Amino acid sequence: MWANRVMGWWLSMAFAAAGCALAEAPRAVAVRIVDHAGLTAEIAAHRGKVVVLDCWSTSCPPCVREFPRLVALAKAFPGDVVCVSLSFDYEGIGTPEEVVPKVRTFLEAVGAGRVVNLVGSDDSDLLATKLDLVGVPAVFVYDREGRLLERFDDDGAKRTLGRPFTYDDVEKTVRAGLGGAAARR
Repeated sequence: MWANRVMGWWLSMAFAAAGCALAEAPRAVAVRIVDHAGLTAEIAAHRGKVVVLDCWSTSCPPCVREFPRLVALAKAFPGDVVCVSLSFDYEGIGTPEEVVPKVRTFLEAVGAGRVVNLVGSDDSDLLATKLDLVGVPAVFVYDREGRLLERFDDDGAKRTLGRPFTYDDVEKTVRAGLGGAAARR
């Protein structure tokens, strides 16, 4: 173990001296099960940063298609934005723990190690009710004080945008919430 660390250090120093950069190692994907109170606490724990909460499910094609954009957002703003994914995969049959392997497999495939990954402990219908959602996908963007900046869901987007929302819309809100130099990245 010690020899591997030393070898890794020497290799990184050699690459740096040669002007080369090593690719960043993928981060392990962690998945936690939370109830609504736990979700609220998770958002509050990141005061001082913009928080993006993505409500999704592996059974939702638009969710799966857009999820890599959440991963990209987490990578683009690592010190300023916290991205949280909340899986709605638990449908009340069995236990929430039983859906974690399926959710983790997807999250690993998209490289979601920089994202705070959660699975709701309430069944998806109850969780949607608690969040006042008709369904997924939905994205909530909170400012640095924990106040909701904007909520994106298909019903609201059709009224305000005249079309379904995309992560371009989400990113625009995130940049506005960041303001200053971070918003110009």
